[in-house]
Amino acid sequence: MDELWLKRAKFLVVDDQDYNIDLLERILKRAGFDSITSTTEPKRLEKLYHELNPDIILLDLHMPEMDGYDALKLLNTLVPDGDYLPILVLTADVTKEAKQKALQEGAHDFLTKPFDRMEVVLRIQNLLKTRYLHLQLQDQNHNLEQRVRERTKELELAQLEILQLLGRTSEYRDDETGQHIQRVGKMAGEIATALGLPEHEVRLIQLATPLHDIGKIGIPDAILLKPGRFTPEEFEQMKLHTNIGASILEGSLFPVLQIAATIAGSHHEKWNGTGYPHGLSGEDIPLVGRIVAIADFFDALTNERPYKRAWTQEEAMAEIDKQIGIHFDPKVVEAFKSIIQVPV
Repeated sequence: MDELWLKRAKFLVVDDQDYNIDLLERILKRAGFDSITSTTEPKRLEKLYHELNPDIILLDLHMPEMDGYDALKLLNTLVPDGDYLPILVLTADVTKEAKQKALQEGAHDFLTKPFDRMEVVLRIQNLLKTRYLHLQLQDQNHNLEQRVRERTKELELAQLEILQLLGRTSEYRDDETGQHIQRVGKMAGEIATALGLPEHEVRLIQLATPLHDIGKIGIPDAILLKPGRFTPEEFEQMKLHTNIGASILEGSLFPVLQIAATIAGSHHEKWNGTGYPHGLSGEDIPLVGRIVAIADFFDALTNERPYKRAWTQEEAMAEIDKQIGIHFDPKVVEAFKSIIQVPV
């Protein structure tokens, strides 16, 4: 027990009799307590409570205008849930009914008038010890919560870094900077926002999208880095990256990886059913796959690759317009156009 804290504990004494207040103040000061605020006006209780944030309240039970029972009801509304503020009732009424009613309203202990000095000090010390232990526990809980928040943030940052590094494993052979996956992730998040998806879903899509081509790690370099067009056989091999990516990511308990698996396996499906790997069409294609399809397509066209020159944004938008209802979901294209800064 911190004796210094005990001596500095803040008292609020509410009693309509000056004599009782004077007596209590003398007893408390002789016991070493020096932070004592008193009032004979119970209606000032709420104001004084907010000003002082007391550690203990000594409350007379029978007062005019606002009696102790009404004051206890008021304190029930003022003291935060889970807080322990000891309330010591001062009363000459020693009846069983009075004590039961006061306890029901939130009193913690009683002092019977006329006061016994030793009893006053001991009861107050016991209540303040409990208050001190409660505050210590609150402080420990706060520190623990802060450490948990810090640790959670560290884990989130580590998760983000791992996701980025995983995404780059699919790009390091033809885009060593990893900028393609970052651009597509950012664009997919903006399209999802334009479609009105909830913020937490947008965040997951933005984090998951960089893994859309992780299956490329299973594609031979001779195909992945080949300049020019693929032969039909090579293209069939290239298409396998969707199945490989979905297989790598499937079965995770983490929502971000679940979405990533869906994206990996569906971002090459086409609105008219001519895409791969499953030939899905229309809204049978997961929305995240439809979103990433256009973001990936636009970024791939407008940036140079080993097998192609970079298209202008105007050329890319013209091609996307041609593919509305064929390759792309018309509503997703509309959302895409609302976020892309390209003259059309």
